[in-house]
Amino acid sequence: MKNNSRVLIFFLLVAAIAGACHKQEANRSQANNSTPAATEAPSGGESQRGDKFLFRGNIANLSIEMSLVRDGDRVSGTYFYPRVGKNIALTGTVNSAGDLELTEADETGKQTGVFKGKWQPQKDGPDSALAEIEGKWSRPDGSKSTDFVVTQQPIGFTSPLRVFPKTIHDSSKEKRYSIDAEYPEIQGDSRFDGFNREARSLVTKDVGAFKAGETSDQSGADTTPAETLNSTLDVRYEIRYATDNLISVEFTEGTYERGAAHGNSLTTVLNYDVKNNRKLALSDLFTAKNYLSVIANYCMKDLRDRAKRDSDSMIDEEMMKSGASPHADNYRAVAITKKGLWVTFDPYQVAAYAAGPQYVLVPYSALKEIIKPDTPIARLAG
Repeated sequence: MKNNSRVLIFFLLVAAIAGACHKQEANRSQANNSTPAATEAPSGGESQRGDKFLFRGNIANLSIEMSLVRDGDRVSGTYFYPRVGKNIALTGTVNSAGDLELTEADETGKQTGVFKGKWQPQKDGPDSALAEIEGKWSRPDGSKSTDFVVTQQPIGFTSPLRVFPKTIHDSSKEKRYSIDAEYPEIQGDSRFDGFNREARSLVTKDVGAFKAGETSDQSGADTTPAETLNSTLDVRYEIRYATDNLISVEFTEGTYERGAAHGNSLTTVLNYDVKNNRKLALSDLFTAKNYLSVIANYCMKDLRDRAKRDSDSMIDEEMMKSGASPHADNYRAVAITKKGLWVTFDPYQVAAYAAGPQYVLVPYSALKEIIKPDTPIARLAG
């Protein structure tokens, strides 16, 4: 009888310990899944909860990421500021015309803000099938109203990976500069380690170069307007294409040198072949030696047609002959998208500064004859 009691007590102790361990593991799992700055990539298709969308954009000049699930006219999800990394809950509705209203709330359930805008196709992107939300954010009472815009990131991973926006913030009162930079890190699969290293290296190298160029020279400080005393570097990114085998990310670096009349922007693109674990150069994609001439001819025709249609485009023929000619430096910012190659011409490259960057989508149909059959874009070209 004593032996039976001991056996019973033993099994009860084992069950209690197993239950406690299971509870601790569940708590750890729940904590991991709620990491504020980690966004689960949409896997595509229908699900019980609805369709998932990952957006990136800004409220005024503050960068945000927004993850939404749209189920009919109901929308829910979260957004966060990469500099803060804390998820803010969102719930709301969107009607058939695209009119969207989202209410945000803190961890206690208290309403802290409202997004009102239009869910619509992207206007200035390479794929009109992707969404864009543009409108106003305000406090619940309507005060502190400010513009916001977010664009859908075309992510098509087959597993729930996380696209984590890493941030770099630095400043120096002595040297009078500030840095606010972001780059993506894909978490959940070691196959993306090579891409992560390249993205981090690209941004940290430019941050280092910017800091090295800044000095503590105080000359002119007494006569320079206060708002122009500091140099700034602002780095943002857009994911142009992301699948298990291929990633294309466009980085925009906004710089301002103290005392200058205005800032400037420079675009850099990282195209990465995940399957073969290597960064792709534009020349890797084509068989013909004159591939740059094919791309340049298409771009120049598109720009000229644009100038004819819009007399206010500020596209300049002489600038275009130089800035869009078939030279590698002119085509350093070519992103891979689902529809074709997305070419960015920075300010002053083919148009006046006030016109901003100019974009041309070169469809794969215009390149089909010269695309290498064993490259990641061969399937996209059909």
